[in-house]
Amino acid sequence: MSMSKHMAEDLATFMDGVERRNPGEPEFHQAVHEVAMDIIPYIADKPIYKELKILERMTEPDRIVSFRVVWQDDNGDIRVNRGYRVQQNNAIGPYKGGIRFHPTVTQSVLKFLAFEQVFKNSLTGLPMGGGKGGADFNPKGKSDLEVMRFCQAFMTELAKHIGPDTDVPAGDIGVGAREVGYMFGQYKRLVNRFEGVLTGKALEFGGSRIRTEATGYGAVYMMQDMLSHHGETIDGKVCVVSGSGNVATYCAEKLIQLGAKVVTLSDSSGFVHDPEGFTQEKLNWVMDLKNKRRGRIEEYTREFGGSYHEGQEPWGVPCDLAFPCATQNEIDGEEARTLIKNGCRGISEGANMPTTPEAIKVIQDHPGLLHAPSKAANAGGVAVSGLEMSQNSLRLQWSREEVDERLRGIIRGIHDQCVEFGTTAEGHVDYFRGANIAGFNKVASAMLAYGVM
Repeated sequence: MSMSKHMAEDLATFMDGVERRNPGEPEFHQAVHEVAMDIIPYIADKPIYKELKILERMTEPDRIVSFRVVWQDDNGDIRVNRGYRVQQNNAIGPYKGGIRFHPTVTQSVLKFLAFEQVFKNSLTGLPMGGGKGGADFNPKGKSDLEVMRFCQAFMTELAKHIGPDTDVPAGDIGVGAREVGYMFGQYKRLVNRFEGVLTGKALEFGGSRIRTEATGYGAVYMMQDMLSHHGETIDGKVCVVSGSGNVATYCAEKLIQLGAKVVTLSDSSGFVHDPEGFTQEKLNWVMDLKNKRRGRIEEYTREFGGSYHEGQEPWGVPCDLAFPCATQNEIDGEEARTLIKNGCRGISEGANMPTTPEAIKVIQDHPGLLHAPSKAANAGGVAVSGLEMSQNSLRLQWSREEVDERLRGIIRGIHDQCVEFGTTAEGHVDYFRGANIAGFNKVASAMLAYGVM
């Protein structure tokens, strides 16, 4: 939908208000703008949404909790970090969203992630609101005991603000099965109840099968659906994947299972290019390298060959499909132009907001490039988190096949919503617009039903 001058003025006025109320938070501004540029034209002829300030209310978190986290390292020194929980919107269910432990964690980053989470969770069709949390703690280089002490100190405060019907956190960057286990154990000790307050748990104490794989698998399923809608398949396609954590490696695993050729993985130091393609054996080695040995991706070339490109992103490698699975803003305008020049057919966002505003504009000017936004493409992780909540409530565990089948159905449903709300007059599917409007509709309807609050 092209934006009229009046709509453009409305968007500018709206964003001025957001930036004035949230100074110095560029990631949050970017996430809100990405949604508002689709929603403001959509509600132009729907006065009830404008009169009751639904979008303005969505951009204001229900609450933000920040707190001091004090812990002791192995040398006996006292360390101080800051923890957060952003409870963005619970119109359609308990707050749901990950916890991130990383030095780059700020209130702006968590607000952008929580805002995105509201729309992502809405798209899954499951009864989950949106939230996000974390701390500026770096688990890399820390001993297991140090991580345990930090997680216990973090949960001692967070436990006051969460619960299975209030707010159900999960893992995220820097928070895997180890950290979730330490936090769940501390929560259980504090409240004296065994309840599904965290997702991403180990199978032994209430976790779900497929949870570790879900985000990566979901990004591939979304690409599969986009291609299928246009009469194509993944089989035989050359794929560039960034990252080397769970999202990237399980994205690569599913691509290989579907007959694609994955030629790159990366980390914050650079990327490896294996022109022969990754195999399951090579992926297993990378998973062990990153999850157990905490090594760097450059070690791959000494084991299997290929080339290592220090300090670079993989988007210059010619490919049919691209899967950004590392972090926000990893594809800029120039890299988007390079992907298009090299004949890329589709992008599925495994990371949160991995394309810059300039890159999105470049891609939108080339409608032949299929582009699934993170709120649709990486919803697989939170979808299986929602399924884990269901299993906890039912006091049972589903089989791997059953969870995967449910995940596949949820992603297909998200794709169908994107097509329903994102198909343009020319017959092209604008997946960003479709995801934004579909996610907005469900939350907005619930907020209207509650009245002014």
